[in-house]
Amino acid sequence: MRVLVLIALVLVTGSVMASAPASAVIGGSKSTYGPWAVRMLVDGKPACTGTAVTHQWIITASHCFFLQGEPVADKRIAFRVGSLDIRKGTTVRPLRGRRVGSARADMMLVKVPPMKVRTARLATSRVHPGQVVRQYGWGATCTGDENACQSPVLKQSTLRVVRPDDPRCTGYTAPGGSDFCMLKVSGIPAGGDSGGPVMSIGPRGAETLLGVFDGSDREKFAQAGEVAQQLAWIRSVTRR
Repeated sequence: MRVLVLIALVLVTGSVMASAPASAVIGGSKSTYGPWAVRMLVDGKPACTGTAVTHQWIITASHCFFLQGEPVADKRIAFRVGSLDIRKGTTVRPLRGRRVGSARADMMLVKVPPMKVRTARLATSRVHPGQVVRQYGWGATCTGDENACQSPVLKQSTLRVVRPDDPRCTGYTAPGGSDFCMLKVSGIPAGGDSGGPVMSIGPRGAETLLGVFDGSDREKFAQAGEVAQQLAWIRSVTRR
């Protein structure tokens, strides 16, 4: 299966991976809620987004931990938590050697010191075609050089889940795979949003984490690893 995961990662060297399209439709809107959202930094620069799933575990995309094919050391990584504005909040760092990647999805769990944040509820049921969801992140707000327009405040996109066998999802998902495909409704996630939460829409505090965003074409389609499919793995790791 051809998966568009790496195009969503903004490189800390100051350029976007060459596989990313030259133009995009970003859009979206400023978020007013998202206490579980986490901003990942590498060498102090914006890299990805994540979600606090317990007070000591953050989930994000596995590909965020590789730069030009080489793993990024724990000491280079930091997370900003507790604020929708990354210029505020608290910085926490990974506990050494305490990150665990999924063998079946583009997901990474990272253990950090205790965080004083609201954690996300994990979905126990799978997404369904036609379901409207929200994706959150601090990623690019412009076309072209996505490093130049990383948002300092949390933003959100609204998308609709599409059947995995829909021809429009070819190259994004496959029936029986670990990802689900989404069509743009308002805004599209881009560089810097990788690993960010895809949430159900509901009253504040009642929404659930449905997926971990891992790629888009910057125009109409996006994909995310499905949390319900990885629930047993997530729970087994976060109990450690």
